[in-house]
Formats: sequence, C-alpha cells, structure tokens
Amino acid sequence: MPKPTDNVIAQNRKASHDYTIIDTVEAGVVLKGTEIKSVRNRRVNLKDGFARIRNGEAYLLNVHISPYEQGNLFNHDPLRTRKLLLHKKQIARLEAETKNSGVTLIPLKMYLKNGFAKVLIGIAKGKKKYDKREDLKRKDIDREISRTLKERNR
Repeated sequence: MPKPTDNVIAQNRKASHDYTIIDTVEAGVVLKGTEIKSVRNRRVNLKDGFARIRNGEAYLLNVHISPYEQGNLFNHDPLRTRKLLLHKKQIARLEAETKNSGVTLIPLKMYLKNGFAKVLIGIAKGKKKYDKREDLKRKDIDREISRTLKERNR
C-alpha cells in the first residue's frame, strides 16, 4: 500500500521561482504546545521565511504559524524565532555554504514525519530577473511540446 502524501503541511511554491535550489537538508523544528496543534491544522505560511546560523545553532525566522483557536492565553507569537534541530556537521556545512555571497537558507516545505514536524531547508542562490523569464519561457515551450504530443497520439 503506498504511503499517503497528505503529510505535507505547507509548501513554499515561490521558492523555486525566486531561487535556484542547490541542495536540501531535513531539519526538525522546536515547537511549543499550541504551535504543533496549529501545524497539524495546516495553519503555516513559509512564504517569507528563512533560516540563519547563529552561535553554532540553526534558527528558522519569519515563518508564520497561526495561533491555535482554543489556545487562549497559552498561545504563542506567530512569527517567533524557532530553533532547528540539526547535527553539528550539518550546521557547519550550512554555515560554510552561506558564507558564499548570494547563498541563503530557505524553508521549502513543512511536513509531519512519524508525528514530528520537519522542515526541508533549501540551500538556495537568488535568481536574476532574466533567469526567471527564461524559466517561464522554458515552461511554456515544454507545455506546448506536451500538448502537441498529446494531440498526435490521439
């Protein structure tokens, strides 16, 4: 029986448009009690998020996790800085990668794995405007090719 793919909670669709993804790393996220409940309700926005390495630790910044409706006074700040759980070697590698100019760490998707919230962090390099236009042209051309092949096979 195939695994269900509905464990993906949030995806950063804009990331592949704005950045060239060099590599990816899976990281755990330290969440508070009401945060994990909001995550399970799929109330997460990764759009403006990014990750930073500070003092040998990785942090996820600017990721919006909406307050839990039944949380009242136990609710959290939606944009608080959250710690990422990574091995020391992984953190050292990420830090070395981000020393290069134009390279940043962005969250690509958040998902549940064995009941734990995980984030797929992408090591990304920003695209220029002409690169974005080139990608859109390439997608249009591929779409046209697939259409003509589909019509030909009828």
